[in-house]
Amino acid sequence: MAWIELEGAANVRDLGGLATQDGGETVGGRLLRGDNLQELSPSDVARLVGDIGLTTVVDLRSTAELVSEGPAPLAAVAAVRHAHHPILPEQGSATDVVADVLLARDRGEQDRSRYPADPLCGRYLEDRPEQVVAALRSVATADGAALVHCAAGKDRTGVVVALALTAVGVRPQDVVTDYAATGERITGIMERLRRSPIYAADINSRPAVQHRPRPQTMTAFLEQMRARYGGVAPWLAGHGFGQDDLSLLHAKLRRP
Repeated sequence: MAWIELEGAANVRDLGGLATQDGGETVGGRLLRGDNLQELSPSDVARLVGDIGLTTVVDLRSTAELVSEGPAPLAAVAAVRHAHHPILPEQGSATDVVADVLLARDRGEQDRSRYPADPLCGRYLEDRPEQVVAALRSVATADGAALVHCAAGKDRTGVVVALALTAVGVRPQDVVTDYAATGERITGIMERLRRSPIYAADINSRPAVQHRPRPQTMTAFLEQMRARYGGVAPWLAGHGFGQDDLSLLHAKLRRP
């Protein structure tokens, strides 16, 4: 796993070097994923922008999270474009830290009937497809590296990244492995989020182990994409991410 060690974030990694089903691989320095970026240090910013070539931040948090947290250090960098694509319904201060709690409370029975293997995946398949597609388009059109993030860098980020990787042919087992890798950093993620008023109460309501990502969740997500929609590419096409967009994403993430 190509972790990017930063002082102010725990769950940032480069998604280059992942094998594709046709024998290729993804390119490093093109797509990054991460957690909350509010505590990045000046040296973190210099590494991301100067060394790695970050030009686009794809922020999947809700509007309430953005307002509560305020500007992050990267917001002061003129060369970095910020694209806001909230992929959970705008429900007050809802965050991905408690997405599974919200699911059980608000839509649990409905999603369990449609996605019995793992109901969490149902929320991301259907809630805000237009924002998911827009996030992928922001990745595909980034001039340099694009960093997709939310709060924990787990579920919202996991879904968008999984769609991007699957669309360009990354092997399903590697998509699942990448999703589960966040579990290696869960303690550091939770420590940082506890310092934020909008996340602290949610996190402290449950032990850290319950925030750990389950490989079964991503496995079920990919299975449902195939079973219900015929795969990622047909789902994307059905929501406005056509062949031209897919070609841009390929050119962005794959080696020639």
